[in-house]
Amino acid sequence: MADNTDHHFDAIVIGAGMTGGWAAKEFCDQGIKTLLLERGRQVEHIKDYPTTNMQPWEFPHRGAISYEVKKENPVVSRCYAFREDAAHFFVKDTEHPYVQDKPFDWIRGYQVGGKSIMWARQVQRWSNFDFEGPARDGFAVDWPIRYQDVEPWYTHVERFIGVSGNKDGLDVLPDGDFLPPFEMSCVETHFQDVIANHYSDRHLIYARCAHITEMRDVFREQGRTLCQGRNLCQRGCPYGGYFNANSTLIPWAQRTGNLTLRPHSVVHSIMYDDASGKAVGVRVVDSETKETTEYFARVIFVTAATLNTNLILLNSRSDRFPNGLGNDSGVLGKYVAFHNYRASIRGIYEGHQEFRTDGGRPTSGYIPRFRNVYRQETDFLRGYATSFYSGRSRDIEYDGFGQQLRDNLTRPSGYGPWYVSAGMMGETIPKETNKVTLDKDLTDSWGIPQLRIDITHDDNDEKMIADFFEQFTEMFDKAGFNSMVTRDTQQAPGLDIHEMGGARMGHDPETSILNEWNQIHKCPNVFVTDGACMTSVSTQNPSLTFMALTARAANHAIRLLKDDAF
Repeated sequence: MADNTDHHFDAIVIGAGMTGGWAAKEFCDQGIKTLLLERGRQVEHIKDYPTTNMQPWEFPHRGAISYEVKKENPVVSRCYAFREDAAHFFVKDTEHPYVQDKPFDWIRGYQVGGKSIMWARQVQRWSNFDFEGPARDGFAVDWPIRYQDVEPWYTHVERFIGVSGNKDGLDVLPDGDFLPPFEMSCVETHFQDVIANHYSDRHLIYARCAHITEMRDVFREQGRTLCQGRNLCQRGCPYGGYFNANSTLIPWAQRTGNLTLRPHSVVHSIMYDDASGKAVGVRVVDSETKETTEYFARVIFVTAATLNTNLILLNSRSDRFPNGLGNDSGVLGKYVAFHNYRASIRGIYEGHQEFRTDGGRPTSGYIPRFRNVYRQETDFLRGYATSFYSGRSRDIEYDGFGQQLRDNLTRPSGYGPWYVSAGMMGETIPKETNKVTLDKDLTDSWGIPQLRIDITHDDNDEKMIADFFEQFTEMFDKAGFNSMVTRDTQQAPGLDIHEMGGARMGHDPETSILNEWNQIHKCPNVFVTDGACMTSVSTQNPSLTFMALTARAANHAIRLLKDDAF
């Protein structure tokens, strides 16, 4: 096999989602021959979006998931986007089992593009308050980087993917390279004014989202056009109006002639060579034939999504690393954290009856974290960000036939009062007890150990939820909202789809797996740049940071490759 030149590349990237797509793009742009491995099937932009233009009546169940499908898929059916129009992009529970030591809803998308097809597209930058958090607050370990290290890469990513937003001038949420925003509703601007008048440290802003609202040359090069506000993004967008890897990164890399894309490739492990002290390649099981093949490269990027990346590293055992690749410290698979989405509040607003909304908008209002930013002011660590939604229900008459029925359906006879709602996205604290391991007996269909997940909420999360309810009840009351109802869903971790950590970055190889460039301390030609690399989780949606870290690390790897460091 070592003599087979078809199996030798400059770089191998494991996982063809948004982070793997970024690694592949950066490598291919600079002439690096790259193999991009994806365990799932091929999904080509537009061609493989079978439901993207279907009307509601064309779905057998009008978009709902049937009782039988829910019964067979108790985990994935809890996901908001697992509906009839997008269910084909999600991993079914019975097809890829895992072990839940504690309840954990592992939501996955195994295909070229990964979950970038179905994601919620929120892209908020981190600030130094986030990168400095562990060092200041005494949890986890210190990040080996700060905001200024990532800032130019945030801009690099934003300019390519397209981000709609406002320049808000907030130190807790740095501004980026933005396209024009969608319009906020009158109730959002009302709540924005109330917050500004009553609080100096709280701000309601437009939630930045990865949607094209203004044409630029780079989007024309990608073959994309403006977001149409259809809000059917989880189906795959035929316009390329939102960012996914399928419409941007992967076709871009393919056009260079430097990319080899191989779907149906389940990575078993990374191969390590004792003599050179480096990884030499990956062992792959074909998902259809079960045939095992080995591929070789000078540098390897692991971007298989947080928990699968941990699984691959833990399963990459050798005489040198009997407990997983680079795992001398024993921290691999530990200190996994996530976002706490359990708490929400809703209410009614009787004002602004003369206004209503018209059309769709792919984002919401957003309140950045305001707790424990400048000082420790509560009995819990860190804080939470909050989404804010508003709208009006319509009174529809269903009488009549033909044109009369059409008119009744399209012209509401009246509107209900404004409804408002806010949802918490809380930062959880990485703990050694929140971990993933390999099962000693159970394997999947390809002979790879099943992942055991032992992750749960803690007392810090409960205190944060109580504070959210208290603060937002007060804020809603000041805004004149009434009929307030708070809700704790009691949902298990995982349904946030923001799990992070397990192969965290840090200064010290004794307490971390990766260095400041996302290289494994003890095996520096292997990089980890997806959610597994995160030392802490902040309160922002993480995907933009994953992409920025990936672009930064890939360009560092390219410099090392050109210097023959590997």
